[in-house]
Amino acid sequence: MTAGGGPEGAAAEVRLTAWVRGKVQGVGFRWWTRSRALELGLVGSANNLRDGRVEVVAEGSRTACESLLELLGSGNTPGRVDGVTERWDAARGNVEGFVER
Repeated sequence: MTAGGGPEGAAAEVRLTAWVRGKVQGVGFRWWTRSRALELGLVGSANNLRDGRVEVVAEGSRTACESLLELLGSGNTPGRVDGVTERWDAARGNVEGFVER
């Protein structure tokens, strides 16, 4: 799952977009996600989608983003996570802080 595989791949700034499905709206999931992301030094957002999913966009080190992804699917979140779909891209660097929308 890691890009590059070597030290440079692990240290590179990346952008994780994760779509979390289940009972994740109205249960404090975005607040929880924001707290975990800030603890990991990530920037980005957690957004409610019309179809009931939460979209999480996080930028930072590959290691920190992988840690957040693991937490999202851990079963130790508010509500109930039925699944997480992920996409990896290069960081855009145009994000500050971590916001809930």
